[in-house]
Amino acid sequence: MNNSDSGRYRFSDEHPFHPVRLELTEDLLSKCDAIDNDQVAPSFSMEETERIIRAIHRSDYIDCVIDLSTDSPSDDAIKQAIRYGLEEDGDTPYFPGMHESAVAISAGSIAAADAVMSGRAEHALHLAGGLHHAFPDRASGFCVYNDAAAAISYIREKYNARVLYIDTDVHHGDGVQWFFYTDPEVFTLSIHETGKFLFPGSGFPHERGDSSGYGACLNISMEPYTEDDSWLACFNQAVEHAARSFRPDIIVSQHGCDAHAYDPLAHIHCSMRIYREMPKIIHRLADRYTQGKWVALGGGGYDHWRVVPRAWGMLWLEMNEHPLLASIDSEPNGGLLPEQWPDISSDKADGPLPKTWLDDVASWTPMPRRKEISEKNKANLEIALQHIG
Repeated sequence: MNNSDSGRYRFSDEHPFHPVRLELTEDLLSKCDAIDNDQVAPSFSMEETERIIRAIHRSDYIDCVIDLSTDSPSDDAIKQAIRYGLEEDGDTPYFPGMHESAVAISAGSIAAADAVMSGRAEHALHLAGGLHHAFPDRASGFCVYNDAAAAISYIREKYNARVLYIDTDVHHGDGVQWFFYTDPEVFTLSIHETGKFLFPGSGFPHERGDSSGYGACLNISMEPYTEDDSWLACFNQAVEHAARSFRPDIIVSQHGCDAHAYDPLAHIHCSMRIYREMPKIIHRLADRYTQGKWVALGGGGYDHWRVVPRAWGMLWLEMNEHPLLASIDSEPNGGLLPEQWPDISSDKADGPLPKTWLDDVASWTPMPRRKEISEKNKANLEIALQHIG
C-alpha cells in the first residue's frame, strides 16, 4: 500500500476529487488493525518517474503543466490552459504544486508495479492512483498525468510482461484505452455506464482496438440504473473471457467506486456488494493466470463518506486475504464497522454514516425496467465479445 504525497493532489476543498477519501479509508483500515508499516512499498525515483511521464505525455503539455503549477503562472500558460484541459473553471483546474503531486502519484503506481514484478510482493495497492482519463496531450476528468499508463509502460519496458488492465470505474477508462489501443501486449477492459449518458462519452462495444491491437480492447457498456446482479454477471463473463484468451503475465486494475447508487456523478444503482465481489473475482483470475501478480489502483468515487472507505477497505482486505472477510461474507449486511470510525469529522458527510460493511438492499426501492435493463446489458456484452479471442 503506497499513498505518500497523495494529499498534495487537491484541486480545492469544494472539488469532488478530494483526498479526504484516502484519509477515511486508511482510518477505517487502521481501526480494523488491517494495515501496518511493513506493508508500505519502497518509494520510486521521482527522476525516473519524470522520464516515464515524458515518454508517454507530450512535452508541450508537460511544460504547460509545470508552468501552471507555480504560484505565479505565466500569462502564456494561463492562455494555453484551456487547450490542455486545465482551465481555471473547468473539471480539472490547475493548482500550485500540480505537476509535483501528479508525478508523485505516478511514482506510487510505478512503485506498486515494480514491487509485484520484482517479486518483493505478490499484490500491491496504490489508492491515490487510477487517474485513467489523462491523455498524452491533455488533462481530462480530474486527471493530469495517467499514472496507470505510466505503470503499464514501465512494466512493458522493464519486464516485457503482458498486461491485462481491468477498469471498474463507472466512467469509461478512455485515457488508458487510447494509450494502448494499437498494442497487442496490453489488453484494456472497462466496465462502465454507457457513454450515451455519461462522461466521457466513449467506451462502446465496437471499440475493440486497432491495427495489431485489434481484439485487445473490451468495453462493457452498462445501462443507467443497472443493479448488482446484471453488473456482476457481465463483469464476471467479460473478465473470464479476456483472461482466458489473452493469458496475461500481470493484472493491473483500477477501482473507481462510483457505480454505487449513492454516487452523485452517475446513474448506476449498485450496492456495496459489487465492491466485495469484483476484487474477489480479480483475485481468482490473478491466482489462475498470473501466478498472483496483481496491482490495484484507486480512481473515482464521490460519495466520500458512505461508499469509498468501505469499497476500498474491502479491496485491501481481499488483496491480503484478511480474516475479517469471513465475517463480511457471512454476517447480515457484512457485519459491523468499527464503532470508533471515523476519527475525521463527519460534519460534511451526506446523511448518516453506514454502520455495516454492506448495504441493506432489502430496504431499497426496486428499480423499474429491471428485466429490460439486464437484457440490454447482456446484448451489449455479446456484441463486445464477438471479436475477442
